[in-house]
Amino acid sequence: MVGRVAGKRPRVGIVDVAQRAGVSVGTVSKVLNGRGQLRTETRDRVRTAAQELGFVPSAVAASLHSGRTYTVGLIMTDHHGRFSLPILHGAEDALGWDETLAFVCDTRDDPIREQHYVRSLARRRVDGIIVAGRRTEPRPPLSGAPPVPVVYAFARSADPADRSVVVDEEGGAALAVQHLLRTGRRRIAHVTGPNGHASVRARVDGTARALREAGLEMVGEPWYGGWSEVWGRFAAAILVREHPDVDAVFCGSDAIGRGVADGLRDSGRRVPEDIALVGVDNWLPTAEGCRPPLTSVDLNLQQVGRTAGALLLEAIQCGATEPGIQTVPCRLVVRASSGPAGH
Repeated sequence: MVGRVAGKRPRVGIVDVAQRAGVSVGTVSKVLNGRGQLRTETRDRVRTAAQELGFVPSAVAASLHSGRTYTVGLIMTDHHGRFSLPILHGAEDALGWDETLAFVCDTRDDPIREQHYVRSLARRRVDGIIVAGRRTEPRPPLSGAPPVPVVYAFARSADPADRSVVVDEEGGAALAVQHLLRTGRRRIAHVTGPNGHASVRARVDGTARALREAGLEMVGEPWYGGWSEVWGRFAAAILVREHPDVDAVFCGSDAIGRGVADGLRDSGRRVPEDIALVGVDNWLPTAEGCRPPLTSVDLNLQQVGRTAGALLLEAIQCGATEPGIQTVPCRLVVRASSGPAGH
């Protein structure tokens, strides 16, 4: 006779729950799987018994019953995690409601590595896949993907038949400009990243639209450059020399904004008393490390992930993915850099 391991509780099974609740094993199965026409009183009694006994349903049994593995793949292309980690956290929030786990695959923007992960996920029979990009340019659809739902997050799929969740970057730029206008600024410049980048185009368009709606024009042309503090410092020095009446700068990223703040300070301009600043990304190490702390447009990437996760679960449950693009709005996080003008 094999003795019980000291201090270790025996595993509670569905038979134990049935005995505690005074019902059949079949009734317990129906309650746990949400099936059958049962009285509310019976369902409550079974659930109470399961909770009192500490019963944990078997994932294997659930998989056999539903035909699902309760796993999904999350393919990331941003190995630094700056954009993909918030998306991952949001997706996990949504997937957790369904007790679904994610296999996280970092492709490091390498198509060969991506194909390797797609094949690995297919072998593991995942229920679906989320593809999280680090740039907003449309990307090719997954090649060789298994016949499961796929949702693209942040970087939309180039195929209109796919489902994508993107950020309203143009609307985010308009938020920034409208905020600066409310603080009394009227001479607003825009210092941003590389010309031709999809995010840059969207932010330039949003800036120009918000100014046009207010009956104003941008100070000079958009200032195109790199996504760096070095570019921000350089641009600020030239900007105040060519346009000494500028009273606000909307920057295409927080890194640019921090560089602009340093450049303005080196030029003898005060932030925000003389010139207000707003950046994009709400990347805390940069935004809060800026002097003064930088007002920033948050791209709401966690909500992008939550939306992508919810759409994927919906597609898994109904067996098909609805085509189209869903847009998530940005939000503005106000800090000291855009305070009232001084005298």
